[in-house]
Amino acid sequence: MSDITYPAELSITPLMAVPSATVTVPGSKSITNRALVLAALGKTDDACELRGVLRSEDTEVMLACLKQLGFHVHEDWVAHTVRIVNRTPRIIPVDHADLFVANSGTTMRFLAAMVSLGCGRYRLDGIPRMRERPIEDLLVALRELGVNAYSEAGNGCPPVVIETQGLRSGAVRIKAEKSSQFLSALMMAVPFARPNKDFPASVIYLDGPLVSEPYIEMTARILESWAIRVERPVPDAYRLEPRPGYRERYDIEPDASAASYFWAAAAIMGGRVTVTGLNRKSLQGDVRFVDVLAEMGCRVEECDSGITVHGKPLHGVDVDMNDISDTVMTLGAVACFADGPTTIRNIAHIRHKETDRIAALATELRKLGAEVEDRADGLTITPRPLKGRPVDTYNDHRMAMSLALVGLKVPGVVIRNPACVAKTYPGFWQDLEALHR
Repeated sequence: MSDITYPAELSITPLMAVPSATVTVPGSKSITNRALVLAALGKTDDACELRGVLRSEDTEVMLACLKQLGFHVHEDWVAHTVRIVNRTPRIIPVDHADLFVANSGTTMRFLAAMVSLGCGRYRLDGIPRMRERPIEDLLVALRELGVNAYSEAGNGCPPVVIETQGLRSGAVRIKAEKSSQFLSALMMAVPFARPNKDFPASVIYLDGPLVSEPYIEMTARILESWAIRVERPVPDAYRLEPRPGYRERYDIEPDASAASYFWAAAAIMGGRVTVTGLNRKSLQGDVRFVDVLAEMGCRVEECDSGITVHGKPLHGVDVDMNDISDTVMTLGAVACFADGPTTIRNIAHIRHKETDRIAALATELRKLGAEVEDRADGLTITPRPLKGRPVDTYNDHRMAMSLALVGLKVPGVVIRNPACVAKTYPGFWQDLEALHR
């Protein structure tokens, strides 16, 4: 983990002037953890080098687990690079491991599928909240492919035990209505499965609705960067050929979810903020958060250097955020400053994240004075006069970063447990403070 230290509580200083800033955010957590898995699985004589790697709790947990699994990993955090190589003939170098994933959902789900390619017994566990997060739908799919994958407590949540003699290719159905990470995990594992004469390629069929579909598109595009073909024979299926994926180096984009906080700052304050390194061709669906801001009244400008949001008078919107649900909390903060209510729909699955994000967001915005109606699959935020006060973060990085935005305009907002941002953005508070310059 980085050497940044955090206080127990952090008072947010309001901006005295509208911001006019250019911001560079760190690498994408979602892309980093996908690339780490594929760099480890794609066997080459030389290491695969990843550039622009995010250093955070979630990515360092993934790196620590890969080391436990026997992969040779070299980090150069000054250069933001990681090099990975497997120096054994086995796809998973060790035959047993007890892996701790903290509260990293991508690490838990991706590694549960990844270690199924090995031969042996692997156990994955995390903090108490991780033991409440669902994973049974992925385990069911792994069992269909010949792996003894089960929830140790029998409740469909971690700890997870994987007993395997190697994943075999085949046809499999998976439910992904609680998390798209189940499907992404399987998509990254099956190209490296041992061939099955009856199934020259693996076909993954969706069983029911899919949430956060842009993350699946991200996974498919990253797999193609590793020379792994992803086909859609029918709309609810993914066909992946069993072949090794090779890549000598790979560049990781800036994190679009992290960028959303700075675009939101421009919207709230009526200023101008450019986030560099991102455009509408990004792998990340969350870049479309700027379209929601445009619908609320902001002006959005794209150029070679990045995307700029110009804050304008805001009005409420009614928006389906299933595809960009990591930015729901960001929009919640912006909605407090709009003219009229904002309704956010189709996000029931975010109740299974680091916290129940619908309930947590509603609770904390009410503390600040907003009127909030929460429903099973969303919420409506009606602006009311706001008053700064301490807010809880539920050990959820996105709650902390989003609620801090209110404090840019409302004096007295205090963030409890600001250290939780280390999960994906350790330097967030320093970058937010830079808006004052």
